[in-house]
Amino acid sequence: MATAPRFPRLLAPLRIGGVTLPNRIVSSGHDTVLAEDGAVTDDLIAYHEARAAGGVGLIVLQVSGVHESARYTTHVLMATDDSCVPGYARLARAVHRHGTKVFGQLFHPGREILESADGTAPVAWAPSAVPSERFHVMPRAMTEREIQEVVDGYGRAARRLREAGLDGVEVVASHGYLPAQFLSPHVNVRTDGWGGDPERRLRFLREALRSAREQAGPGFVVGLRVSGDELSHDGLDTELVLRTVARLDGEGLLDYVSVCAGSSSSLSGAQHIAPPMARPAGYTAPLAARVRAVVSVPVMVAGRINQPQEAEQIIVAGQADACAMTRALICDPELPAKTAGGRAEEIRACVGCNQACIGHFQLGHPISCIQHPETGRERRFVPLPPVTRRRRVLVVGGGPAGLKAAAVAAGRGHDVELHEAGRRVGGQVLLAELLPGRAEFGGVITNLEGEARRAGVRILTGSRIDATALAAASPDAVLLATGAVPRRPPLELMDDPVVLDSWAVIRGAEVPRGRIVVADWRGDWIGLGVALLLAGRGRKVTLCVTGFAAGEHLQQYVRAGMLAEAARARIEIVPNVRLYGADPDTVYLQHTLTEEPVLVEDAAAVVLAQGHTPVTDLTPPTPHLVLSVGDCVSPRTVEEAVLEGLTAAASL
Repeated sequence: MATAPRFPRLLAPLRIGGVTLPNRIVSSGHDTVLAEDGAVTDDLIAYHEARAAGGVGLIVLQVSGVHESARYTTHVLMATDDSCVPGYARLARAVHRHGTKVFGQLFHPGREILESADGTAPVAWAPSAVPSERFHVMPRAMTEREIQEVVDGYGRAARRLREAGLDGVEVVASHGYLPAQFLSPHVNVRTDGWGGDPERRLRFLREALRSAREQAGPGFVVGLRVSGDELSHDGLDTELVLRTVARLDGEGLLDYVSVCAGSSSSLSGAQHIAPPMARPAGYTAPLAARVRAVVSVPVMVAGRINQPQEAEQIIVAGQADACAMTRALICDPELPAKTAGGRAEEIRACVGCNQACIGHFQLGHPISCIQHPETGRERRFVPLPPVTRRRRVLVVGGGPAGLKAAAVAAGRGHDVELHEAGRRVGGQVLLAELLPGRAEFGGVITNLEGEARRAGVRILTGSRIDATALAAASPDAVLLATGAVPRRPPLELMDDPVVLDSWAVIRGAEVPRGRIVVADWRGDWIGLGVALLLAGRGRKVTLCVTGFAAGEHLQQYVRAGMLAEAARARIEIVPNVRLYGADPDTVYLQHTLTEEPVLVEDAAAVVLAQGHTPVTDLTPPTPHLVLSVGDCVSPRTVEEAVLEGLTAAASL
């Protein structure tokens, strides 16, 4: 007797307009930095085909500009000219051959402009000259002729994407972009036919949808992406959004609604564009449920839905008809196939770190994933060929670099043994997961260890390898992943002050009562995280950072969330200082710009977050092939460690 599927609703087909999705798992529109000169590239096709091959039901492509004024980054896709059609057609064919449907996004950012082609500030268009808080852009109010040009652009772009063979389009009215700006009484202060009352503020979005429908022709899916609540001080609220979608659905303009949250226009609202791990799974589902209650068409939802059981629960509860699992699919393109194949426990779960997905986009780098660096590099690493000569490979160190190297090497056919000196594999991830709001980060090691064991790696913990043991083992290749230890810089210390390193504090070392100074050289999650940890233990905390801001090297949504928590915890932050020394009640610093002394008095202890020193004391005997990966090469982050593990194992 056949066994009923474990996720029957998630894996069931879904009819949207004239299109049937094979399942209800969606990769929603997201920037990849894989486009060039506004056009589809081979790398972008390979990226999306990997997810189609993994079984996703629907791929919604990243935004396609509908007008030349829509170029909000230098790597946006553009659908403003017929020359775009062949590239989109190649992408559609690659996705369709796996049974996946593909929609495009029709987009104009309005005042939300990130960058320009040549470094000069572009002129941003918006309904009115109301500035964007986050990007500090003062837009120019659009003329009626410009408004009509953009409205027509939605239709022309939809026609081109249909000609390319896509299955539908999605008008982006989410996250405070141009259609949402027209809807907003705070941003749209016009008094002509495009503003002044709710009906006229709705006109732009209504006409954009009509333009797309009329020019694309009958039978082509036209949907709407909208923030169920922009969660911003001047953003659209839920009641306005509900009135809008109900009205548009009643007029027959929508085939579906895709619900998310947040707004690009403010730091607080922008966190919801790619919510970090501090946000609970599926937290936007109640917003989608409210939209679903007022429309007759299918509703999708996005917002930290990382596991099939979370998506199944949302659909069963009637909160949405499909779930966007975008970052989950960046982390594991095979998530749908594993779900359907009864292998959900093998899914490489996204931890919401944001570092290599949205973080790469905001730095202008191609998309990837700290756990799965094959993402965005499909043409280089997918698939890796099996080995022609099997080697005995010994991996020293069970942190992220060692685990990834071992998993990939074994997966290619090598005989791999990994030795970890500690009781558990994991390296510094075992510390990171102990910080406030970062427990989920420990999933990185759960995932990597699972990959290694399934690939056949023999993992030995409590096993410290030295040169003698290496010589006795006589492997064909050695991968060194010995990591790093806390760095303690030379300091002037008088009368034996209490000086602790961050690792000790995270592990529970006793910290005296009173003010604690955290001296943060790097500006990443360690200094800020330890400060929050100490504040949670009831200490007064002063966080002294060498850079311009705490968390300077964190992805901005992660940083914003942690800084908000720091503000609530009343943590004092002193920027632009370097640690110089301490005595039992004073910490001495130096301003990095003026070189003047800065003193923090009444301090009970100083906690060092001063970076790391690589562990390089193991020198393998020749003639072994020796490769070093991760922090023992240079202390950095999990992303570099895992990528180097992959690269080294691919070279064996």
